[in-house]
Amino acid sequence: MGPQHHLVRRRHRFVRAQLSQSRQAHSRSHARRRMVARQTQRRCAMSVSKLLCLLVAFTAVWPCNVGPAQAPSAQRIRVTSLPGRPLPVVAAEANGTLTKFGIEVEVSPAPNSDAMRTALADGSADIAHAAVDNAVALVELNGADVIIVMGGEDSLNELLVQPEIKSIEGLRGKTLIADAVNTAYALQLKKMLLLHGLQAGPDYDLKPMGATPQRLVAMREHKEFAGSMMGPPTSILAKREGFVSLGSVQKLIGPYQSFGAFVQRRWAKEHNEALTRYLAAYIEAQRWMMAPANKQSVIALLIKESKISEDIAEETYKSLIEGTGGYAKDAAFDLDGFKNVLKLRAEVEGSWKGTPPAPGKYYDPSYYNAALAKLQGQR
Repeated sequence: MGPQHHLVRRRHRFVRAQLSQSRQAHSRSHARRRMVARQTQRRCAMSVSKLLCLLVAFTAVWPCNVGPAQAPSAQRIRVTSLPGRPLPVVAAEANGTLTKFGIEVEVSPAPNSDAMRTALADGSADIAHAAVDNAVALVELNGADVIIVMGGEDSLNELLVQPEIKSIEGLRGKTLIADAVNTAYALQLKKMLLLHGLQAGPDYDLKPMGATPQRLVAMREHKEFAGSMMGPPTSILAKREGFVSLGSVQKLIGPYQSFGAFVQRRWAKEHNEALTRYLAAYIEAQRWMMAPANKQSVIALLIKESKISEDIAEETYKSLIEGTGGYAKDAAFDLDGFKNVLKLRAEVEGSWKGTPPAPGKYYDPSYYNAALAKLQGQR
């Protein structure tokens, strides 16, 4: 075996040693990579865990910012009204608007304004819908702490009389009827007759007879009842039956804030959020009613709720919504019309020694404004 052969063998051993070292280095490198990968995975797992913990903590602190908005829990509100159920409440119920605002309403129509005022004063009703002079009467005549919180309608009342009577002078010595003799529409009636020199007592009798539909029935059945104040749809029915209009409030008295909402002040403070949601639902429903696209749906509601024919409902819609003096935009409160309400009470009843107080004594716009803001925030 020569020197060359030994040289070859040494080279082979050297190569094998180099290969072995290379394999060992590769193995160590691979092991390091696996270790680094495992460490990276652990760090990632810890990071994800920390992130989840942060998200849970964030959710616990600000739950309202995570997930869809929840509807408010339903608040039951008892409503007394005159006459019948307010059409915006009927619409809000039918359209799901009350549910949307978390309100459940129980409406109890009153047979007359005395019963309606009593229900609000004794707490058996939370909100009253009627002519807002009733709120003034509750404060001044009953000592109740009541505030008006929303408008709704001006007055479309007319003086309707028996067919044979052709003038206001023809009412001298007659008996006229009203809901109550010292509130709201009775004061309109007294003023219209006073403009022609006729005073209640010396020149004519005035008797209480309940809500407007009841008065039309009374005039049909008792011809001795010469006249009464009426608004749509009852005034439309009366004229079609031959009763005569001797003039309207709009023409003879001027602007008059009629239908509105009023509550006990303490109840409003204790149920601020519920009252605001109720007013928002009412306003949204009145907007829906006044939108021309919903005309046929509103007429259908009038037919169902007032038990009237389609042609009477169409004329009622025209008067209340398409004309002037009916439903107010956004159920707004007519401040000038309310000043006239107070002026009328001062003149006709002698209240406040003839000088009416400022409207702010009876009207608090804060709840209505909050309801408008709530509606604005939903757009």
